[in-house]
Amino acid sequence: MKPTLFILAAGMGSRYGGLKQLDGLGPNGETIMDYSIYDALQSGFGKIVFVIRKAFEEEFRKKILSKYEKSVPVEVVFQEIDDLPEGFTPNPEREKPWGTNHALLMGKNVINEPFGIINSDDFYGRESFQLLAGQLKSMEGKTGHYCMMGYMLGNTLSDSGSVARGVCEVDEDNLLLKIVERTEVKRTEGTPQFKDADGIWKNLTDTTPVSMNMWGFTPDYFDLSEEYFVEFLKENKDKIKAEFLIPTLINTLVEKKLIEVKLFNTPSKWFGITYAKDRPEAILKIKDLVARNIYPQKLFS
Repeated sequence: MKPTLFILAAGMGSRYGGLKQLDGLGPNGETIMDYSIYDALQSGFGKIVFVIRKAFEEEFRKKILSKYEKSVPVEVVFQEIDDLPEGFTPNPEREKPWGTNHALLMGKNVINEPFGIINSDDFYGRESFQLLAGQLKSMEGKTGHYCMMGYMLGNTLSDSGSVARGVCEVDEDNLLLKIVERTEVKRTEGTPQFKDADGIWKNLTDTTPVSMNMWGFTPDYFDLSEEYFVEFLKENKDKIKAEFLIPTLINTLVEKKLIEVKLFNTPSKWFGITYAKDRPEAILKIKDLVARNIYPQKLFS
């Protein structure tokens, strides 16, 4: 059975100023996730699942799904603020859903095979999809043994402002020991730094492995996510900005020795569009990749 690619595309792009997952950057209006899908299909993925918001479903189906829904199985699921377990209701002042692991839960009813998960606005590179697809095929029938693609921090920073990164520690076998979501990471006078919980800036290195939310899971992860989402809500249901994040749950499960996560260092070069200022550079990078025949002039006919 071929693995599935699950794309997180429900974000509202507050820092970007619009729906960046729908922004055409390629020579024929291709989005960044179009390139991810192209790479995934080339690497052996067999189905695509998108999680989006109902508010832009019509635009999404027109701009995105129409390109390839006839050539590959496609599913769309929805993430909304009130998608909560029985007995919980959101704070009426809350404006956004509950984060990446909440978005992941929306795929439970349509994914029954090993699956990779990515952000819609990050360019991951074909080697990463090849690595991920190979690992997912080897994970068939297993539980509690997951993987992630690790990027060097220095290759993932934006010149336009701070970014959020899952900073990783691994053992000699590249098994994940710890992952901490750092919500403010930037380069200061040449040195990567993050702001800790006390507001103090601390140094990292360019070679520090970080997560770009490119994970490999088996369906048992949905059950773990449901269980821990209930625990999360008991503590955070009234907090209007609390988020149930993949790195945070993974860290909890690793610390409790309930799962193992293997980190694979990818040679791919990452880029993304966190800020509107990132857009011109992303366009130039895609143009260069097309000029070097790494991608065709038109991805999907």
